[in-house]
Amino acid sequence: MAENPKIRTPIVCVMGHVDHGKTSLLDRIRGSSVVNAEVGAITQHIGATIVPIEAIRNMSGTMGKAPINIPGLLFIDTPGHHAFTTLRARGGALADMAILVVDINQGFQPQTIEALQILRNCRTPFVIAATKMDRIHGWRVNENEPFLSTISRQNERVKGEIENKTYEIVGKLSELDFSADRFDRVADFQHNLAIVPVSAHTGEGIPDLLLVMIGLAQRYMSEALKLSVEGPGAGTVLEVKEERGLGTTLDVILYDGTLSLGDEVAVATQGDVIVTKVRSLLKPRPMKEILIEDRFERVKSVAAASGIKVSAPNLEGVIAGSPIFVIRGNRDEIEEKIKKEMTEIHVNLAEEGIVIKADTIGALEALCKELEGKEIGVMRAEVGPVSRLDLIETETIKNPQHRVLLSFNTTILPDAQEILKNPLYNLVKVFEGRVIYQLIDQYVEWREEQRRLQEKQRFEHVIMPAKIRLLPDCVFRQSNPAVVGVRVLGGKLRSDVNLIHVDGKKVGHLKTMQLRQEAIREADAGLEVAISIEGATIGRQVNVGDDLYVDIPERHVKVLEREMVKTLNTSTREVLEEFTTMRRKTDPFWGK
Repeated sequence: MAENPKIRTPIVCVMGHVDHGKTSLLDRIRGSSVVNAEVGAITQHIGATIVPIEAIRNMSGTMGKAPINIPGLLFIDTPGHHAFTTLRARGGALADMAILVVDINQGFQPQTIEALQILRNCRTPFVIAATKMDRIHGWRVNENEPFLSTISRQNERVKGEIENKTYEIVGKLSELDFSADRFDRVADFQHNLAIVPVSAHTGEGIPDLLLVMIGLAQRYMSEALKLSVEGPGAGTVLEVKEERGLGTTLDVILYDGTLSLGDEVAVATQGDVIVTKVRSLLKPRPMKEILIEDRFERVKSVAAASGIKVSAPNLEGVIAGSPIFVIRGNRDEIEEKIKKEMTEIHVNLAEEGIVIKADTIGALEALCKELEGKEIGVMRAEVGPVSRLDLIETETIKNPQHRVLLSFNTTILPDAQEILKNPLYNLVKVFEGRVIYQLIDQYVEWREEQRRLQEKQRFEHVIMPAKIRLLPDCVFRQSNPAVVGVRVLGGKLRSDVNLIHVDGKKVGHLKTMQLRQEAIREADAGLEVAISIEGATIGRQVNVGDDLYVDIPERHVKVLEREMVKTLNTSTREVLEEFTTMRRKTDPFWGK
């Protein structure tokens, strides 16, 4: 079949665990180094790169002049797997195929399994790229070689290691009901997953990966790809950018139809839909990523699938992650469609929770999904900068641990900054960040610290168990108040507590304590201290040699037994047990 420029370019989504090398793999394919520019080397926004078929032919070498009817591949690098679900929800089946990146040395991680579930639910054909094979001890590098060529030059131990690690992945996939094998052993790609061992660092195995992707598209998707290139364009806004000489522009992935100069397009802004006319279309050069491309070529028209920069009037308020549609006589219908999609942002709001603001819908949804996974409720989630009103509304949240605003990759407006600059302002805690999981980690750490402080304050008011013995020859005053020397037999003795006999009879109130004539607030087991007891007379209510307990109120016993028992030392636990046993002789359910 002859190469046919009219057929749609397949969209390939690259998925996988956060640091298994997705962006590095794409960098190798397109010969750039986006990964170094990414915050924390983790992709936070979706980039799009077109790799033309000629470049794939050159890289693969083995394709020769085999007839190919697709113009190339459009790769989307996603932040984890979230953008895949986000974009898919917006664009029907935005990704035609996927590469699931798995570190051959680390194997499956929670996000890998989640990505597999998404791929299965969406019935998306995919290939496993088993990355970082050059990290295997003793690996001999053969730059850019196909896998079978490079593996044949390795020693037996390295070959065995690759075999074992590949079969660990096969086994794990089998547990998840996927039939898989190394790509060169797969006869039927429609029913078996292909695993391609690769190295983004050395380029080894990359020719095989591209070959398998082209084969999949060619064999199983030609009909589907033919269908969608002629109609009005439909796409997703990746990013809204200010460009010198152009004003505000949109980076768009066009996943369906055609977009041309002069076309009327409908796109979403905060709370509304605008219609504007395309002034210019700029296409990144092949093999360049749309998010970092600095030299674009002007084109009159573009067909799906493409990454394209759109310049038009009034794009200032457009929301990244929103749909964009070409209008061909169906304006009301399209406006309605966009409004519906914008109200269906995939965020599960809770009655109780924190507030989040992000720069794009995809980021907002990704942030919500991660928070949900950590069982952190989100009460409000919005796209846009942080304003004074956001702070005022967050202040009204009752739970101080939820009085928090997470700001992902979005600006804090001057009126809100003014409030936050005030050193006395502590009503809302704001966390800013450009890496989703780090932002969440900051909040979780702060929340745990708040809980510890809260618990500490609460436990400080709990009356602790203690047992004391009145010492002979240490009566300094008999009454008003009685002052006497005691030994702490067990537990933690604090001032300002009531004392009782071992039979439960009241003695009086321990007001103050002294150690070597200095006032102290608490004394541990083994210490001898002087105490003052209000309401007691030595020789009447209490005698030298008597053992006394601190009288613990019933509600405090409940806290001690249910929440604090693990934090108590052995001596304190023993005294608590003696005290509750004594109390429960007359009432078995006391303090329970």
